[in-house]
Order: sequence, then C-alpha cells, then structure tokens
Amino acid sequence: MIDDTEKPALAILQPDWDDICPDNVDALMTLRAGGVSSGPYGDVNGIGGFNVGAYVSDVDFCVKMNRTLAAQLVPSDPKWLKQVHGTRVVDAEGAQPEEEADASVSITPGVVCVVQVADCLPVLIAEKKGRAVAAVHCGWRSLADGILPVTLKRMRERLGDETAQFIAWLGPRIGDESFETGQEVLDAMQKTIPGAETAFKSKDDGKFLCSLTQLATMALNAQGVTDIVTARHDTYSNPELFYSYRRDTTCGRHAVMIWIQEG
Repeated sequence: MIDDTEKPALAILQPDWDDICPDNVDALMTLRAGGVSSGPYGDVNGIGGFNVGAYVSDVDFCVKMNRTLAAQLVPSDPKWLKQVHGTRVVDAEGAQPEEEADASVSITPGVVCVVQVADCLPVLIAEKKGRAVAAVHCGWRSLADGILPVTLKRMRERLGDETAQFIAWLGPRIGDESFETGQEVLDAMQKTIPGAETAFKSKDDGKFLCSLTQLATMALNAQGVTDIVTARHDTYSNPELFYSYRRDTTCGRHAVMIWIQEG
C-alpha cells in the first residue's frame, strides 16, 4: 500500500503504514473522481464525482450509486453513519443504517467501518495484533470534546484488554496553512488537550492557523498511541483530488474505510 493515488477503475488512496500495520488489516479512502455525481459534487470538471455524502443535497440516486461503487472496493457494505460532530462511538457490527455517531469500532472480520470527510480529519485506528479497528470523524468539535479517547476506550472494552496497543493513520484534511480558526477553537482544545496552544499559529488579524494533525497526535499520545502515520495531503489546496467544505461550501464527501480481513 502506498500513500498516493492509483486508478485502474476508481481512484483511491491507501495509508502508507505497512511497516506498522497488522497483515490482516486493510484500509482505503475514496477520492473525488470515479463516480457519477456532477456539478459541485463532481470532479474538478464538474462530472464523474465520487460523492458518498447523503446529506449534502446531491441527487439521491447518484449518492446511492457512488456508495454501491464504494462497496465494491471492500468485503461488505460499509456501515454508513449520520455524522453530527459529536463523540458517540458505535459498534459497527450492530450499527443501524445512518445511525448518529462520529466513529465506529469493529472486532469482526469483514465488517467495514467508515467515516465521511471533506476537510475534517479522518483517523483510522488498528489494534497492533489486528483484533480491532476503528474509523473516526475528527472535526474540530469532536476532537476537542474527546472522540479519540472515547474510541480507544471502546476498543479496549470490546477486546476486554486494557493493555491493548494501537496504531493510527491521520488521513487527508484541511492543512496547517489552510485551516483558519478563531479563539473559540483554541479555548475548546485547551480544555481537553494539554499543550494544545502549540498547534496554533497566531495571525495579524487575531485569527489562528490550526493543525488538526498535531492536535490529534497529542490526543493519541496521551492515550499511549505513538505509532502514527500522517498523510501528506491538504484537502483545501488540492481540488483535483479532494472535496473541501471550507474551499467550496457546497461539495461532496469522501469515504474513509477500514476493516479486518476475512480468512
């Protein structure tokens, strides 16, 4: 697997974490092109977009078709969530269709955890022995409210192993030089992430540039997760590959999926 694009039929990106990932865990992220959506949900030319977001006003048929295409890339239908920028974590095996949550956990081979993103940080987590996986949607609110420790706690509970160790992949997201925030984001992060201010760079206008990956790394480190791989891509500055809510407002969503292999 390489942290780059490859397109025989559909364009995907895979984590560059072979050196630390268990052999029985696989993951991928869909990119902007390769589907059937058009207009703002299309590719950079407004056609053939791979939008999987059901709540962004795209044509329902196109979303369903794109989700069908996404399902062909993985062992089973992904467990799609209705994300609400909260900290609720569900067990993917029993998740209801479009259940409200921002992370899902699986310990069952073939069950696919998925989150949808367009600037928010996707975090994929795998237990080092390949016994559990999770997909986490880290918008700044969820990250500040503690969704990463909540997810890791649920993974340890499901494994019945408080000593379980994990790896993580921080996927494409709005980059450090693109994510402008206000004081409220800094204040929220400081409540739950010690030293959070180091992830913020002051601007002359009183705003800040914020590093979601640095904040997520700090939150993971606090939970004992130190084997972390970070994708290089900034969604905001790369319209050919990625949707970006901050850049375009009306846009599609990518699927970021992880699963334990069967057999």
